[in-house]
Order: sequence, then C-alpha cells, then structure tokens
Amino acid sequence: MELKWLEDFLSIAATRSFSTSAAERNVTQSAFSRRIRSLEIWLGSDLLDRSTYPVRLTEDGRIFHEAAEEIVRLIHASRADLRGQVAAMSAPTTIALTALHSLTLTFLPHWVTEMRERLGNVATRVLPENHALCLEALTEGGYDFMLTYHHGSVPFPLDPVRYPHLAVGRDCLTGVANPLYFSPSERRGAWPLLQYSRGSFLGLLSSVAREKPGAPETYVAHINENSLAESLKFMVLEGHGIAWLPEALVAGELEDGRLVRVAPAMPMEIRLYRNAARSRPAVERIWRAAGGKYAKGE
Repeated sequence: MELKWLEDFLSIAATRSFSTSAAERNVTQSAFSRRIRSLEIWLGSDLLDRSTYPVRLTEDGRIFHEAAEEIVRLIHASRADLRGQVAAMSAPTTIALTALHSLTLTFLPHWVTEMRERLGNVATRVLPENHALCLEALTEGGYDFMLTYHHGSVPFPLDPVRYPHLAVGRDCLTGVANPLYFSPSERRGAWPLLQYSRGSFLGLLSSVAREKPGAPETYVAHINENSLAESLKFMVLEGHGIAWLPEALVAGELEDGRLVRVAPAMPMEIRLYRNAARSRPAVERIWRAAGGKYAKGE
C-alpha cells in the first residue's frame, strides 16, 4: 500500500476520468492506470466500473472512498504534527533533494558543503535515482529540489512556473575508452558501444553526441538497463567498449591515462529544479544562495 495510490483513487473518484486525473497527478495515463490497478489488487476488490464513460465507482469503491479520505487526512495531519514537533525542538532544517546518481558522486558533495558554509547547519535528505524517478519524486511533492543535467536537445517535461530552475554548474558528456583496447590514433571500423537504457536522459543525450562530427562509428555491444553512468564507467575500464560519460565522473581516470577521450565533448548544464509549491524559509534560503552563487559566476 502506498499513500499515492489512495490520493490517485480520490482524484479519479472526483474527476471520473483517467486522463484528467493523470494530468492532475503529473503522471502518464498508463502509469496512473497501473497505480489504480495496484490498489485494487492490494484490496482484493474492483473499485471502478470501467465499462461506462465516465467511469463510476463500484459499490466497494463507494464504501472504500470514505475510508480512503479519512486515511489520507490522518496521514497528512500526523505529518504536519510531527514536523511541528521537530521545529519546536530546534533541530536542523532538513532539505529533501533528489539527484541523478552520477551527480550525487561528482557535484552534490561539494555543493552541499558550499550551502552549509553560506547558511549554517542544514540537514539534507537525498534520493539518488534515474531521471524519470527524480522527476516523479519532485512532482509528487515529497522533495524540495532536484539536481539534473540539461541540454537543449532533450525536451524537459516540467511547467517552468510550477518547477523553476537555476543553472548551478556545468559538465560535459564525453566519449571515453581504455587506451589499452581502443586508441584514437589506430581507429579501424566500428567500436563496441556501451549504452544506457532506451529512453533514459543520458541515453538520449549520448545519441545526440554520437552524431556529432568526430564521433567514432559504433555498434551496440552492451545496454545497462538501470542507466547508471558509473556502471558503464567500470565496463569501459575493463575494455568492453566505449561510452559517453559525464566528464566529472571520469576526471581522475582521464588525468592518469587509464581512460582517453575518443570523441568531442558535448557541454551540459547542471540544473537545480524546485517544487514551487513547497515553500519554507530554509528552502527559500537555499534557493537564494544557489542563485546568488551562479549569478556571480563562481
């Protein structure tokens, strides 16, 4: 059982439309339908009559509707009470942030240090995830901020008013290889490509990078379905092929010669997105500090 399933059910009970409720809940219609079905499976009963349009609640759905409203109300009230107790105890304010896995390794630690130097004692709660799940964490209300890469060639599906952003850093997506196995000066034929999962953010961006002048010809030799850039890094080090990786993730290996660049780098922004609906003093301080730092060109 998940709280969002109950909130989904209350939404469709009000709208009687899968498409309207999916838009209201900031998920695709197929994902919304799966979550409603998961709730029904968990309960062991059909809550909706899908044979009519608009959909209707079944008798079990009408009975459960009142219980769902009460459960959601109690959970939110309890959370508000607990947060009030934490504030009263003068505990450090916790900032909830979701970030791409690679950014939690390369960018986030130093960025958190800078924020604490500017603002004092700020506790952080971080969820490392892939791009799609980071978006879900931000839009469903549980997280204040999201750190992600950005490039103009990959569309970004967020409303800029509800989810504004700041550019807080830069990196490059660079084709790299182990020179013991792949030497740019001895390139012959196509090279094996270590690829991200289909549709992932870095997968889409690496597809653009592979079309740039100077990029080697490749064929797919390995697909990492969880899209972890650091997993591909170790495959590259073992000589299994080449991959396009964030340069900050392989800076040490490039410096000591264990990896070499085999394609032109493609610049990326590092962006901090926020959920504008989550406004607290600590969140506003972080937002101003991050914006001020970038504005000064630091």
